[in-house]
Amino acid sequence: MEKMDSRSFLEEEFGEICLENNIRKFRSSQIFKWINQKGAHNWDEMRNIGKEDKETLSRVLFIHPLEIVREQRSQDGTRKFLFRLADGEKIETVLMDYDPLNSRDRHTICVSTQVGCPVGCSFCATGMDGFRRNLTAGEISGQVLDVMRRVQEEDPEFKVTNIVFMGMGEPFLNYDGVMKSIQILNSENGQNIGMRRMTISTSGVAPKIIQLAHDNPQVGLAVSLHSSSDEVRDSLVPMNRKYPLAVLMEACRKYTHMTNRRITFEVALSNQNASRKEAEQLVSLLKGMTVHVNLIPVNPVKGSTVKRPAKENTMMFKRVLEAGKIPVSIREEKGSDIDAACGQLRQRLECEGYESVNQS
Repeated sequence: MEKMDSRSFLEEEFGEICLENNIRKFRSSQIFKWINQKGAHNWDEMRNIGKEDKETLSRVLFIHPLEIVREQRSQDGTRKFLFRLADGEKIETVLMDYDPLNSRDRHTICVSTQVGCPVGCSFCATGMDGFRRNLTAGEISGQVLDVMRRVQEEDPEFKVTNIVFMGMGEPFLNYDGVMKSIQILNSENGQNIGMRRMTISTSGVAPKIIQLAHDNPQVGLAVSLHSSSDEVRDSLVPMNRKYPLAVLMEACRKYTHMTNRRITFEVALSNQNASRKEAEQLVSLLKGMTVHVNLIPVNPVKGSTVKRPAKENTMMFKRVLEAGKIPVSIREEKGSDIDAACGQLRQRLECEGYESVNQS
């Protein structure tokens, strides 16, 4: 029988596994805590589980921590981790710390949900490497566990407070895996991270926006809008060809009606859309909706023709939205000097020669 990934199971599923293997059910809570709260990397670390039970479980389950191939640290404190998965594929994960003097003290992890990305936005590095596969729920939640464990080697009191599904991949094209990882990370015996401290970002998979409203209205929603014109958005976000603006905005209006939650619309400003006309059209598009607009001047991406706009264009865009009574902010840039900022994550294939820096 093929072994199963222990990180991909909910606590109640561990209960079923224990029952099937003649292990007392209360062990399921202990095992879940060791794996998803303490981030155990092997069975030997589980000190309150009997040897016989661990041997039984190890025959049907495996624990496979992600291998840290490389860690980079930005001047602003942002940390980026290049992970190698069990099958040799690689993903990147980013830890961002925010100064409590400027905002509430928080430690946010930006997780990946796919190896590569099939969407192919023109300003994003991830899609340039193509799409390999979806991540499992355990590979998604495992990014949080392994970053947490690594940082706790330096700071034993470190806790992850927020999660954004904004790394490599389109989360809604791996909907089931993402939703299960959220359940695992939200669990009281796991990381116990509140649903309202997690945000899913989508390039515009309209049906899944409505499904999220049904399945989990507590999780935050961010929509990568980038333009109020189908013509411009077609070139920036190819997903628009399948779900054009009329379809996408109808789904967003249904979402806000069903959940009474605000949507964050992300607009990556570039030489293609940072104009007064675009800003005025965006005001018209979002008028009357419960929204917040996050302006993100695009970051440098090798091989992309999309360039960052002049600072005065970004400020002009913001002023037009403010005049139109649309709540707006310019996203705080984190980690651009280590290619960890928005749109810069990718499989670093040139790093094949790097030795693992995992520590047990």
